[in-house]
Amino acid sequence: MYKILIADDHPLFREAIVSVIHNSFPGCETFETEDLDQALALTAEHDDLDLILLDLNMPGMNGLNGLITLRNDSPTVPVVIVSAEEDKQVVLQAITYGAVGFITKSSPREQMTEALQQILDGNVYLPSDIIRTGKTESRRNQRNDEHQIPPELLSSLTRRQLLVLERMSKGESNKQIAWNLHIAETTVKAHVSAILRKLGVHNRIQAVLSAGNIDFSQYLRR
Repeated sequence: MYKILIADDHPLFREAIVSVIHNSFPGCETFETEDLDQALALTAEHDDLDLILLDLNMPGMNGLNGLITLRNDSPTVPVVIVSAEEDKQVVLQAITYGAVGFITKSSPREQMTEALQQILDGNVYLPSDIIRTGKTESRRNQRNDEHQIPPELLSSLTRRQLLVLERMSKGESNKQIAWNLHIAETTVKAHVSAILRKLGVHNRIQAVLSAGNIDFSQYLRR
């Protein structure tokens, strides 16, 4: 099925996450590394990896710089941060630097399984408290925040693209969006690509975060 790299310097956690993966996704091939240099070497050797689970604090990472290095070296392999860190700003910064999800190490086993399934299905995953409260709590700071979409960029989106972005911001997958809007999934993918390009963001999750405080009804009235 999948080939997944677990990059973490704690053997017990690696053992735990490997157990979650093998129990939930039978047939998966897993690889383990304990520092950034090993992770980079293994990623270069296996260019068909489906996912990298990356610890923020293992040797060589130097915080989020390690994520940037890994993304630059292997831009086509999705990277998910798995960390004990639960600060909202760190989570959002990791997404800005190209991670497609953030799983906290304190997550229950069932939640980790759900997160991995969502990510392997091509969707994005953030801790529930980010989705539920992060946008509201940080609203005061978002006037000049890099995650806020300028009105002129939103105005460049077509009505259909706005509808797709609205559905994306609700956490819907491409398949769900296609069903709800009565269009083909390939059409949704084309709209998503156009949305990312027009908004100047690098991935779907950045678009979702940027859309957090948008009043879509205002733009859809035109």
